[in-house]
Amino acid sequence: MKVVYVEPVGGLSGDMMLGALVDVGLPVEALSETIAALGLQDEVEISARRVTKTGITATEVDVRAQAHHDHGDHGHHHGRSAAELIEVVEAANLESATVKRSTAIIRRLAEAEAKIHDSTPEEVHFHELGGLDTIVDVVGAVEGLRRLGVERLHCAPLPIGHGWIDCAHGRLPVPAPATAELLTGVPTRQVDIEGETVTPTGAALAAVLTDDFERPAGFIAEVVGYGAGYLDFDPVPNLTRLWLSGELDPERHRIDEAGRVAIIEANIDDMSGELVPHAIDAALEAGALDAWSAPILMKKGRPGLILRAICEPGCTDAVAAALLRETTTLGVRVGQMQRRCLRREKIEVETHFGTIGVKLGYLEGEPVTISPEHDDCLRAARERGVPMKSVYAAAIAAVSAER
Repeated sequence: MKVVYVEPVGGLSGDMMLGALVDVGLPVEALSETIAALGLQDEVEISARRVTKTGITATEVDVRAQAHHDHGDHGHHHGRSAAELIEVVEAANLESATVKRSTAIIRRLAEAEAKIHDSTPEEVHFHELGGLDTIVDVVGAVEGLRRLGVERLHCAPLPIGHGWIDCAHGRLPVPAPATAELLTGVPTRQVDIEGETVTPTGAALAAVLTDDFERPAGFIAEVVGYGAGYLDFDPVPNLTRLWLSGELDPERHRIDEAGRVAIIEANIDDMSGELVPHAIDAALEAGALDAWSAPILMKKGRPGLILRAICEPGCTDAVAAALLRETTTLGVRVGQMQRRCLRREKIEVETHFGTIGVKLGYLEGEPVTISPEHDDCLRAARERGVPMKSVYAAAIAAVSAER
């Protein structure tokens, strides 16, 4: 299981994260392919170069609008809205996990901006390059981690500087109000740096993607990379350091994946059952890993249901807001639990019904769970006019034959 430990030595931003990923081995071409998958290849271009910060060589990634492209001509001179960015991601030719995590990060950014500016997440606009750099930074980081095979991300506390910054909204204190909102619940440390060390995008990436804000036990680094920012702090280098591990010490981690998850739940006895599926879908769209309901018997013998969702800690506010918005409850309970998961691998197998995706779950290096993809099995069953269980069985048999 590959794990990364992000050490924001002199800050964290979207481009610094991309630079660190490239520095540990992610091809720049992979970022260009991600831009193409988003359908933005005619609007934005990306490049990387080697730079030196206080004697440390690092990779600096530059995301810029195409020279011939004026986003003002397309009605984006005030920036793209969060809803527009999410539409672009959801329409992209990308893995579903990349889409889900990327949209969760964009929603977190939009919710933070909306709270600060007394607006709604749907109305929030991203100004820089019409939102192009935001979407490339977010999706590029999520897809880059996936392409490197990273399954867990640990991060050191984020360094917070002081002073003022100038932006589209005027002169703002450091950290910017939206960044401060995104950092609620995230460990930070005060540093004697005048300037913006953590950007809103950097804060959102850390809040949503981080499994634990500490160096993992049993961590053995294979490669270390540095992503450079555009600022020059004195005397601290504006760098993010990324440690990439190929394996954790098996004696310290008998189960392949562990981490904390948030539990958000509510007991409801006054809502139509027809609204429940939509509430569950809303929680999943907000970043929940899973969501479900179950019947319960409440006080005074009233029948009701419990609606529950689990999510990574960074998505707690978004998922809670979705349940509050889409149900009749006046409040939700929030707690944290420890999770143990099998290491997962997704493969494709050939059957006489066609190609079927399969998820494998590993315990201590041995596959103990074989789970054919539901949508693939359903598609094949409909195309071939056979029971879905036949396709399911054929996929499992194909996996067993290859092992």
